[in-house]
Amino acid sequence: MIDVFPRHVLCVLGSDMALAEMERVAGGFGGFVLDREYSETEPDPRMPGAFEASGAAVSFEDADWDAVEDHDTVGYLLSAPMMRELAADTSRRLLDATAALLRAGATAVKSESSGLTHGRARWLDLAERASGAADEELAAALVSAWVKRPIRDGDLLYSCGMHLLGAPEVEIEDGDDLAPGDARTHLDALALYLLTDPRAEEIEDGAGFRLTEDAPRWILRTGDYDPDDFDDLDFNPYGYVRLTRPSF
Repeated sequence: MIDVFPRHVLCVLGSDMALAEMERVAGGFGGFVLDREYSETEPDPRMPGAFEASGAAVSFEDADWDAVEDHDTVGYLLSAPMMRELAADTSRRLLDATAALLRAGATAVKSESSGLTHGRARWLDLAERASGAADEELAAALVSAWVKRPIRDGDLLYSCGMHLLGAPEVEIEDGDDLAPGDARTHLDALALYLLTDPRAEEIEDGAGFRLTEDAPRWILRTGDYDPDDFDDLDFNPYGYVRLTRPSF
């Protein structure tokens, strides 16, 4: 395992919202600071394309697109590098901070660490779902908030963002026959297993996995990523767990 501690980098757009106010609001949730080197009080023409590439079409409304187009401030908020056991709590607090920022005048938010964004209503809904939740309900809200999935690379479907929750990425090999919704269901089921089931801490390569007792059986394969294939933000030091077809 590579000795790397993941961190959140959050891109926050605003209109007539001071960078100091962004930092003040986020700082109230503990440990989130403004990156003053890259934050700026002027519009960035790359933002519409960057938000579109981050999955905005899934939950953006017309007002969200307008907010990205009309921004005049770009703030980058950083978490501290997260030890594995603190990652889920940090991600929960940052989700609360995101909702507070949107209520305080921020107009759009995306995660630089997983390449994922949501519209304003979706961010607020996810924060409400996570508030007071525990176990699988909390894990499901955090996966929805921070984990981009499914991403396709040939016959491999995979996630990006589980490192922000202290867990391996989830993947499906030879998932071409799965509809996008089914692929997401499989990835989410495996993600929740990794985040909530104590048995996941001792996964053996080659173990079986089923969504339900009557569902088809998959084989779990584990592995590590090559850090040279990633940038610093999306590298997962915990590797991956992959669903593969049985060989018989």
